Amino acid sequence: MKPVSSLALLLAVGGAAACTGEVAQGPMGGVGQGGSDATAGSTSSGSTTATAGSAGGGTVPPPSCTTTVTRAPLRRLTRFEYNNTVRDLLGDSSFPANTFPSEQIGNGFGNDADSQQVVGALAEQYVSVAEKVATNAVSAERLPTVAPCAAQVTDPASEAACAKTVAESFTPKAWRRALQPGEADGLVALFTEVRAASDFKSSLSAMLEAILQSPEFLYKPEFGTAVAGRTDVKQPTGEEMATRLSYLFWGSTPDEALRTAAANGELLTPDGVRLQAQRLMADPRAREVVRFFFDNLLPISSLSQLERDPEQYPAFNAKVGSLMRTETQTFLEKEIFEGPGTWPGVFTANYTYANEELARFYGLSGVTGDTFQKVMLDPSTHRGGLLTQAGVLAGPVHSNRENPVVRGSFVVQKLMCRPIPLPTGDIAAMVTPPDPNSAATARQRFSTHSSNPVCKGCHVNMDPFGFALENFNVVGQWREQENGVAIDASGDAPLLGKFNGALEMEAALAKSEDVQQCFATNWMSFGYGRTMTATEACAVQSVRDTFKAKGYNVQELLLALTQSEAFLTLPAVRE
Repeated sequence: MKPVSSLALLLAVGGAAACTGEVAQGPMGGVGQGGSDATAGSTSSGSTTATAGSAGGGTVPPPSCTTTVTRAPLRRLTRFEYNNTVRDLLGDSSFPANTFPSEQIGNGFGNDADSQQVVGALAEQYVSVAEKVATNAVSAERLPTVAPCAAQVTDPASEAACAKTVAESFTPKAWRRALQPGEADGLVALFTEVRAASDFKSSLSAMLEAILQSPEFLYKPEFGTAVAGRTDVKQPTGEEMATRLSYLFWGSTPDEALRTAAANGELLTPDGVRLQAQRLMADPRAREVVRFFFDNLLPISSLSQLERDPEQYPAFNAKVGSLMRTETQTFLEKEIFEGPGTWPGVFTANYTYANEELARFYGLSGVTGDTFQKVMLDPSTHRGGLLTQAGVLAGPVHSNRENPVVRGSFVVQKLMCRPIPLPTGDIAAMVTPPDPNSAATARQRFSTHSSNPVCKGCHVNMDPFGFALENFNVVGQWREQENGVAIDASGDAPLLGKFNGALEMEAALAKSEDVQQCFATNWMSFGYGRTMTATEACAVQSVRDTFKAKGYNVQELLLALTQSEAFLTLPAVRE
């Protein structure tokens, strides 16, 4: 079928995506550190009036300090969100967006609105994927669900009436807002035009294709409504807030209950937003989003593709790599949704989850079958907590030789939010990598970093964390020696202090305020789909403070994201 929308339109909207938010400053530096550069401010409150998609009145809390929200860039659906959305709208579980080009990392999670440019290749994929999804939607299996009226069509008039019914019922769900006058008629006109040369199902498919190619589907536009007593911000409409909530917790489109809450004005107050957030978090789809978050935060998403020398590491293969990923995903999901649920707790837990094959890899006894089950870890296993799980240990290392630098870099940058730039220019030219064929231990090979003034500034902060993990080889198995030399796993990190081995380091990380604040900031970046900047310091600190007050409980952190001014408001002026 000939595409029914223009690549030029998609490219034009995509080019504008990075220009819709006001960016006053660069990304926040040292976001793992406590404190805020904001001061106390207004205590006045405001209310909004009802608008389309925002029935009833609502309130926006007063700004907590003088720094107000300045960013709300236009966001488009990521591959993860596109797949989830067509699954929930049309029952299509074929993961069609997996063919889209890889996403720019930006904020570290691949959903940074500032990096979401639409290039020609992606625009072409939007067209072809929409056609495939629409064709599948009118298949004999799915047509009764997508268009129940199709069973009663008998003539051109009943066909057009059915097309209008679909346009009026499906499009608001797909575009996540009420239709404007004439929009349904325009879609029916397209159906009628295609019907002149095609059959009913093909014509209905063309209309669905147009809906799925529209920027209204691919993007999440927000316009907001005025807030009494506030000139700096607007309040998202009920429909816009429903979209914010559903994509934060489900990575997908609002369900009927959320759309109803929006229409009834129930999403115009922080309490109403929190109530729906609690409902969404109890749904299994929230667990999918949490798994996706950790797949991005931790080095576990490509474990089945890791290449290791089978002669050196015969216990490792692609299947074991996949099981490692499942272990970490299961551990975190159970800890957060069924266990104590605190972020410090994931570093000190004395258990993990494994099936028989993975337990064999670890040398654990008493585990049988393919089902993952809770396994207690006694001191003889030398394991406990997230950082001693084989996938987290193996994921950062992309060779057959141990590399404490990349492991340490992961801890510092991902868990403590301390950016460490790669050496460039003259400094890069002065760096001599350790000899990979040397018989020296990894610690010996990389110890020159701490004495070389060119390297010391960065490596003194990274390397100690990697050294603490040296008792684990490149596939995460325990070892006492390297090249006949006893492993020295001690570390002294300016960011954390002294520790000896992985378990002591994890205990210190669990007590670190930097680590807890970093985790909160990472969730804000992921949940809001943008890098948090210094202009949003008040919102960041507010979420961090709530996280701390709630005992660093992860579910409470997710709820706190919905109560922040960064979530409850939009900037009044946007570029």
